[in-house]
Amino acid sequence: MRIGLLGTGPWAQMVHAPVLQAHDALDFVGVWGRRPEAAKELADRHGTRPYDDVGALLEDVDAVAVALPPDVQAQLAVRAAGAGCHLLLDKPVGTTAAGARAVVRAAQEARVASVVFFTTRFLPEAGDWIAEQADTAGWFTGHAQWLGDVFHGEDGHPFATPWRGEKGALWDVGPHALSVLLPVLGEVRRVTAAAHGPGDTVHVVLDHVAGASSTLTLSLTAPPAATGASVELRGASGVARLPQSGTDAAAALTRAADALLAAARDGRPHPCDAAFGLRVTEILADAQALLTDAAR
Repeated sequence: MRIGLLGTGPWAQMVHAPVLQAHDALDFVGVWGRRPEAAKELADRHGTRPYDDVGALLEDVDAVAVALPPDVQAQLAVRAAGAGCHLLLDKPVGTTAAGARAVVRAAQEARVASVVFFTTRFLPEAGDWIAEQADTAGWFTGHAQWLGDVFHGEDGHPFATPWRGEKGALWDVGPHALSVLLPVLGEVRRVTAAAHGPGDTVHVVLDHVAGASSTLTLSLTAPPAATGASVELRGASGVARLPQSGTDAAAALTRAADALLAAARDGRPHPCDAAFGLRVTEILADAQALLTDAAR
């Protein structure tokens, strides 16, 4: 499959470009970025072609991997799908339900495959754990914590990007938490509460259709000693905790690319497709509305 990369930021440099170059079943055709000089530098580093015109890249590929801010991603994903390109998207698909819905509609109309790269879902140990818990009945409650220190320190963090500074932890790490809780506890009936904590920290309470409740604690401004991610479930069968894993993002993205290849070949939607990404965006948008109302 011929694939192009949209984006030249830290994630594109550290993960996407190396994975696309190394993948045996992908032909890494080229890179487009909003800064042509950055696209040339990244393309040269990986022996591929820089594109000044995104439309020209879309004409030359069968698929695109996107490493852009979510609202830019949503716009270009619609365009890419319209050009017949399969979509390897980052999370969140967009920061509005309308933007994410447009991506789903475009992919459906063009009959292209889509996979959203929720990192945890593509780690083998975590994926196996999620599947096991989804097959276990009687969950009562769940709690997910995703705490980072992206905006601490004087040296600057590679992911202290403008969109994260504007949207905060809810939109950056909230998708990770939801990607674990939703397949286990099921559809969310409503977001019952959302409250601000210190820094960009937010606390969110979810009411699930099947009867369970869950809470999310999310931050990009936690003290360095307090950082980490965890998920704990409690129910009739006892307590289950998401296994810790040395997050190998490159290995996870390789599996996400494998999933896109399979979905494009077989025509079967992947569980982490754009439609699932839309549902995550809708839940986050509901939480954001509660937070905005509370701040007035």
